Amino acid sequence: MNKFIAPEFVSRRVVFALVVSGLFGMLFVFMLIEFDHQTSTEAFCTTCHSMELVAEPYRQSVHYNSPSGIRASCGDCHVSEGLIAATLDHIIGAKDLYKQLFGPDYDNPVVNALHAPDAAFAARQWFKDRDSATCRRCHTQEIISGRRADTLEIHSEGAKGKTCIDCHYNLVHRHVPGQQVFKREAWNRMIEEEYKLEPGTAEKILKGEAAPPALTQKEN
Repeated sequence: MNKFIAPEFVSRRVVFALVVSGLFGMLFVFMLIEFDHQTSTEAFCTTCHSMELVAEPYRQSVHYNSPSGIRASCGDCHVSEGLIAATLDHIIGAKDLYKQLFGPDYDNPVVNALHAPDAAFAARQWFKDRDSATCRRCHTQEIISGRRADTLEIHSEGAKGKTCIDCHYNLVHRHVPGQQVFKREAWNRMIEEEYKLEPGTAEKILKGEAAPPALTQKEN
C-alpha cells in the first residue's frame, strides 16, 4: 500500500490555518443564525416605539390570536427563509433604522398614521416580489377550503397568475386601501378627524411646515 504524501506546500502552518479558519467560519455561521433569530422577534422589532404603534393592531388580529394556537411573529411574515436571504433582509431593513433616527418623528402617533400608507405599499410590493413566500410557510394554497363552498376553487383556478398579497392584505396592521384606489387627501382628512386636528394640518406636517401635536397615544 502506497503511503499518502501531502504536497510540499501543505505544511503544519497551512493545516493549522485551515482548521482555525474552519472553526471561525462555523462560529460566524452560528452567530449569524442567532442574530437573525433574535432580530426577527416581536420583542426586538417593538424596541422602537414607532413599531409598537404598528404592533397594536397586530395583537388584535387572528395572526396573533389564532384559534389553532399558532402565532405568526414579525419575522415569520417579514423575514425571508434561509440564512443568506434572512441576513440580506436585515441588512436592507437597516434603512428603516436610518429613517427612525434621522427621518420624521415616527414615534408620534399622528406622523406614524400619516406615513402608514407608504409603509403598507412598500410591504405589499415586498411580498409580491417574493411571491408571498413567507405566507406560504404556514398556508398551503392548494388545500385552503375555508367556509365558503367555492373557496378551494378560488385558491386554485381563480388564483392563477396571482400571489397571496394580491387579495389578502389589511389582515394584521392598520387598514390601508389598495394603492390603485388610495387617495392621499382623503387619508389626510381621516387622520385629522381621528386626532381632532385642524383641516390642512396633515399636509403641513408631511411637508415639515408644522410640528405634530405632542401625543403619546391616540386621542379619541
